[in-house]
Amino acid sequence: MARDRAAALELVQRVGQAVVPVVVVDGQVVVGFDRPRLERLLADAAAGRPTFGASVADASRITYRQGGIPIFGAYVGKVAPGSPAERAGLQPGDIISEINLTKVTNAETFAQALERCRRGQAVSVVWARGQQVMRGQATL
Repeated sequence: MARDRAAALELVQRVGQAVVPVVVVDGQVVVGFDRPRLERLLADAAAGRPTFGASVADASRITYRQGGIPIFGAYVGKVAPGSPAERAGLQPGDIISEINLTKVTNAETFAQALERCRRGQAVSVVWARGQQVMRGQATL
């Protein structure tokens, strides 16, 4: 990354950290080599399943690396303009804890919760922004 500063800056903007490898599949960011998640995202993209439009990573790893107490959930690194995530009100740095009454403890459980959704479905989202618990809804 030291050789390509622009790529390093883009990586930090997308996921909020400078780690490799990072793979983006249909707007979803996978930090580190997570073969099962990569395979699922590729299958979802091929099947035309809905996407949420938020790049997420395990919040516990991010908050720990930032020197804080590990918090469980899906850490939002980036929100795609016009996406369901943006319409729900999510912003980078938010930590998603629930989708459609399903508890989200990391990026994997976030992806699993979205797998149960279909295009056109309204989803409810609960997340933390700092010390505040927030709620929103959007249609996939």
